[in-house]
Amino acid sequence: MALPSILHLPDAQSPGELPQELVQRVQEALSTGELVAFPTETVYGLAARADNPAAIKRLQAVKGRSHEAPFTWHASSAQQALKGDVPLGALVRRLTDRYWPGPLTLVLPHVPDGLEPVAQDGWLGVRVPAHGGTRSLLDGLPFPVVVSSANASGEEPLTNAANVANQFGSQLNCVLDGGPSPLAMSSSVLRLGPGRFDLLREGCLNTQDLRRTAGLSLLFVCTGNTCRSPMAEGLARHLIAERLGSPDLSRFGFDVQSAGVFAGPGSPASQEAVDLLQPRSIDLSDHHSQPAAEPLLEEADRIYCLTRDHRNMLAERSSKKAQLLDPKGEDIPDPIGGGRAVYAACAEKIEACLRERMEEWV
Repeated sequence: MALPSILHLPDAQSPGELPQELVQRVQEALSTGELVAFPTETVYGLAARADNPAAIKRLQAVKGRSHEAPFTWHASSAQQALKGDVPLGALVRRLTDRYWPGPLTLVLPHVPDGLEPVAQDGWLGVRVPAHGGTRSLLDGLPFPVVVSSANASGEEPLTNAANVANQFGSQLNCVLDGGPSPLAMSSSVLRLGPGRFDLLREGCLNTQDLRRTAGLSLLFVCTGNTCRSPMAEGLARHLIAERLGSPDLSRFGFDVQSAGVFAGPGSPASQEAVDLLQPRSIDLSDHHSQPAAEPLLEEADRIYCLTRDHRNMLAERSSKKAQLLDPKGEDIPDPIGGGRAVYAACAEKIEACLRERMEEWV
């Protein structure tokens, strides 16, 4: 079996840094439906033009995979990969800010134009590899590319150019040699969308790592932790669950709590607060107050105070910077001692502020 050409791929940071004859060779090969092997930081991959059905069939045949088995779109940047309205966009951004370029494949209910042939039921796997030369090459191509690990189905992925050339021979137009894959382990594959947080393949990252990055620990702080902050906690849980498409916030890495700057432990929520939220199936009957102590503050990713006084008090207790729940910087007055209408107005104000914050969280 004839061996494909092995071409050196430098670790370039832009398409202009790559040899133009190399870029032209790869573009012509992929344009005509041939396959090319790329290096990544995890393993080597076999690449095909994503919008060419014949190329996809060839990749399936070379891999020995069924037509149902998915391939992953390899994008040059998060900006390219996440154009448009991505469901659960804040979670996706937190993951990609930390792990891209890198060993995380996200399977999202987001299919950009031109990638419909490689999507499955409205879901598409996408990744931004860390190898600079591969990213630069992808950035310079006028069409999208899907990649699958360089191995026959069921075998271990290959991690250097020579072994890829020997394994696949003339089935490839060329192999781009970027050196041995430094991680030598497949990427983690996470399906993330409304109602879904499923680690399909562990790879370099585990579920705990991904949940910790995707979700947030939110803490709402008022005075006694019996009316305003419990209502904020309950409403936040309710609104976040609606957007996640799941009542199980912890599955997506979220933890929502409340506390008070002058709270003692164990007091129940005010009956007015319990009665007000009960018709919305938000149950505050098992709430127990807790003080806004330093350990709780340090564990929170975001701390939201109901008034400026609360924020000022927390500044003396913790290095964590708290902010007002109201994005406009207004206080939310204490409804204690007021009737149902006062509590209802307070809850309405809290909910309006939470909805304004929701894009930051989910």
